[in-house]
Amino acid sequence: MKKLLLAGMLGTALFAVSCSAVNNAKTAQNQRSEFLKMKGDWQIVSINYDKNFKVKPFDDGVDAQCFVGSHWRLIPNNWTGAYTVNGGGTCGAGFNQPIKIDVVSGNTFNFKKIADGTKAKQNTAGYTLTLTNQTTDQFSLEQNIPFDGENVRVVYNFERTGMK
Repeated sequence: MKKLLLAGMLGTALFAVSCSAVNNAKTAQNQRSEFLKMKGDWQIVSINYDKNFKVKPFDDGVDAQCFVGSHWRLIPNNWTGAYTVNGGGTCGAGFNQPIKIDVVSGNTFNFKKIADGTKAKQNTAGYTLTLTNQTTDQFSLEQNIPFDGENVRVVYNFERTGMK
């Protein structure tokens, strides 16, 4: 009788673990499909933040408003991409920046810059933003930048410009 009871408990435990694994796989697959929707060409159409601060995103040395109109190509199939900031006026010369991207837990967008001649694994520094308001043709990335013990919330609003 003890063996039968033990076998029953073991069977129940195995069933629970297998159901959990199936649910985890479905969740991971759903998150991956949402991430794949980001594939393509995008443009930052607006940036929202408290204008009392001078924000220079991603350590590029240019004002946040220089990123409005910037072109972003995201390729989730191989976790790569690039962004191009247009030059002119107070934005200086334009530039192109290759990046390595990742989306974790469905809404945490990570990227790190890749310098010429280096591999992504050699660069351990990067940026973490929150993915919000995602649809087929638009999404927003929210970044909290610490300043004087508080956070300045910066929201980058993207719209699709091509390739899906």
